[in-house]
Amino acid sequence: MPSVRRIAHAFLERQGLTTVFGNPGSNELPFLAGLPDGFRYVLGLHEGAVVGMADGYAQASGRPALVSLHSAAGSGNALGALTNAVASRTPLVVLAGQQVRPAIGPEAYLTNVDAPALMRPLVRWAAEPACARDVPRALAQAVFEARLRRGPAFLSVPYDDWTADADENAPAVLERRVERAGAPGAEQGRRLAETVAAARRPALVLGGDIDTDGLFHDAVRLAERLGGPVWAAPSVFRLPFPNRHPLFRGVLPAGIEPVCRALSGHDLVLVLGAPVFRYHEHLPGRYLPEGTRLIQVTEDVSAAARAPVGEALVADPAAVTGLLLTALGAPGPPVGDYRPVPAPAGAEGPRLHPEEVFAALREEQPADTAYVVESTSTNSSWWRQMDLRRPGSYYFPAAGGLGFGLPGAVGVALARPGRPVVGVIGDGSANYGITALWTAARLHVPLTVVLLRNGTYGALRWFGELLGVPDAPGLDIPGLDFTRIAEGYGVSARQIGGVPELRAALSEPVDGPRLLQIDTALTTPA
Repeated sequence: MPSVRRIAHAFLERQGLTTVFGNPGSNELPFLAGLPDGFRYVLGLHEGAVVGMADGYAQASGRPALVSLHSAAGSGNALGALTNAVASRTPLVVLAGQQVRPAIGPEAYLTNVDAPALMRPLVRWAAEPACARDVPRALAQAVFEARLRRGPAFLSVPYDDWTADADENAPAVLERRVERAGAPGAEQGRRLAETVAAARRPALVLGGDIDTDGLFHDAVRLAERLGGPVWAAPSVFRLPFPNRHPLFRGVLPAGIEPVCRALSGHDLVLVLGAPVFRYHEHLPGRYLPEGTRLIQVTEDVSAAARAPVGEALVADPAAVTGLLLTALGAPGPPVGDYRPVPAPAGAEGPRLHPEEVFAALREEQPADTAYVVESTSTNSSWWRQMDLRRPGSYYFPAAGGLGFGLPGAVGVALARPGRPVVGVIGDGSANYGITALWTAARLHVPLTVVLLRNGTYGALRWFGELLGVPDAPGLDIPGLDFTRIAEGYGVSARQIGGVPELRAALSEPVDGPRLLQIDTALTTPA
């Protein structure tokens, strides 16, 4: 019989999981040995960066990504980055090496004691096979769990299992296929269509799943048939709708009372592909205005169950969108032109206002550029200046944990080599995933990193003002020069002195990774 490893490699190849993101340790070497031709190993220097790259790659490619972590230490290092993958519902198959089976009980060096418990309750599914012969089936389950549950699935495998003989049933796993259909039933569809059609002042709230599922343009068609305002759900991690479309009202604020105020006057709020809602600041109040009905459509069973208000239909947003487009018939009159972009604000002194930076990006970068953004203190400037009209244009850390931005940008660029990719990264967040620059240099990834340096955790300063603690320690981070750090990792870098120099740099052809460091004025995110 073939070995467990050979069956595993063949299964992963059939499932299209041939790019492995990892930082190997001794427990992982037996799995990595003899990877078939066509597999690619993407080496990261820290597990947080490894997961961030895989997260960006999976989101941009639309396919699950395979991650290899080292026992307990590597899995622990990856946990922070996995929070973003969980919140963005990114399907990751996470394999961790384990000590040989006879060494687990005595807790030999590099044993991952109770490996599944280490990762729970964060990941969607976690396991360690009871015996070597169960590894192929368990690996298949991890792949299907990641796909069906839309999130990371974790499998710990003792390293002596890979060379064990598979049993006669193992090859059957190669033919496995698991699919999911989520169309609403006829009666459910009829009720929903009638409710939406009868609304006098409907509002549409769209989540990141709309972009993830390829429904960006369908969402525009649906909005134009409804004719009402459109918001992105709070804490949005993908842009589900063109942000300068005349119906777009922006990203809903992440507080209970401001959301209620924003939705005032609407008799129906239809939420597609988003939780209800991912609040941040604790601003209490009514969840919804008096007389407003909310209907949530999501594939995420947990999001439907935990929502504090409204009705929920657990179904495929694509099927529901198609049903509503058919039921609502032809679009109404034209909704008007896209809204113009205001002139960018300026800053006094040598520092640039973030709006000046984003205006330069908008005007100098190709219209199909994909932006990976992790500069939370510049949110308001970002949405004032950008004009994003294409799917897959925006990626943001879904759980708010820093460290996704730089690695995520590398992953997006790896997945979409024919599309320009720009990482807009704050100096506070850059440190969490800085080792991703080495991977970008080694793989010669075509990527522009726009590093905004203001010397402080700007978003924390703003939040401290909200909490009434503006003088908390640890908010300033002076003395960081990312041009020198980038050059040490093999990435070309330069300090940008002004808007003309920035525009000239952005207009240059991109051949491999580059970093542009820009000193910016401190602004507020809201």
